[in-house]
Amino acid sequence: MSLSVDRRRFLRAAVAAPMIHFGRVRLFGAEYSTRAVDLVKTSTVIDMLSPFALASSRMTQLFMKPETFTAEDLANYRASGINACNVAIGLGGTNAFETTLQFVAGWDGFLAHHSETLKRIDSVADIDFAHKSGKIGVIVGLQNSEHFRTPADVDLFYSLGQRVSQLTYNARNMIGNGSTERRDEGLSDFGVAIVERMNRAGMAVDVSHCGDRTTLDAFEASKKPVLITHSNCRILVNGHPRCKTDEAIKKMAAQGGVMGITGVRMFVKADEPTTVENYLDHFDHVKKLVGPEFLGVGSDIDLYGYDAMPPKERAALHANYKSVYAFREKDDIEGINHPRRMFDVTEGLIRRGYTDAEIHGILGGNFRRVLGKIWG
Repeated sequence: MSLSVDRRRFLRAAVAAPMIHFGRVRLFGAEYSTRAVDLVKTSTVIDMLSPFALASSRMTQLFMKPETFTAEDLANYRASGINACNVAIGLGGTNAFETTLQFVAGWDGFLAHHSETLKRIDSVADIDFAHKSGKIGVIVGLQNSEHFRTPADVDLFYSLGQRVSQLTYNARNMIGNGSTERRDEGLSDFGVAIVERMNRAGMAVDVSHCGDRTTLDAFEASKKPVLITHSNCRILVNGHPRCKTDEAIKKMAAQGGVMGITGVRMFVKADEPTTVENYLDHFDHVKKLVGPEFLGVGSDIDLYGYDAMPPKERAALHANYKSVYAFREKDDIEGINHPRRMFDVTEGLIRRGYTDAEIHGILGGNFRRVLGKIWG
């Protein structure tokens, strides 16, 4: 039986429960409109930031014992509607080159073990194949570029399968400044050389965690569109430094990039209550500012979210960030912190009056378009 047929039967079985009322169905234990279900099923759904596991212990387990990724895990990914995800994490420090090699090798081994159901994404054609075949596509990205010791390392990691690289994480590196660095400085000469080499290789430049000046400098230095894979609108979050200014969003769009909106609580609203409606406000703001064709989804969580992590690992994660991050009791937003969140995002966009074409673009079409321009 082909994977595409298997997936179609799974989805048909999921929607086979009795209708709640005209135009609505039970799907994966929740009620959705038939329009939302059809939009997700017919879209190429790309989450531009969604690791397989936020907990490092689980990710280590998957790499060391790939068989622990079970049939149930696979079913949850297929039920999510996500066709491809960028699994980038933040790696850095004095051994960044070695640890990133290990990360990429870990993914290669894991994907080889599950080659019948998972696929590494090297091109847009691979995204299309994953969608048609029912495989889950994995885009190997990094949320830091400290592993680039020289511009030649860009070519090395591209040859190993890396397709997206965020220039900096939150702190300063040799390339530029992160969003929570104490001084807002821009790209270094070395950083400009890295961006130029990434353009030449066909690796996407990501500025999600970069400081303001580094973000703007990247738009100026790059000859190809620059991505904001996972961030939000600063004007809606009382100036949170991890979110992007209207100036940056406008320059991103002018260059042809796409911005993925996250559901991380403190990036969505500065106080409580923080709800799905506040999350949708970020889509509306970008749409009004530059247009819906520059919008996407970058959830910044695995299928289950930060709040589902083992408490000790979540506490350790929080301890690695400055107080300006302003963590609260919960990191996730109820309603988009579960495997079927793309269906809930779609329902929300329908409520806000988005057209089918706009929603297709936001769910993945816009990122697919820009990745085609960058990757070639």
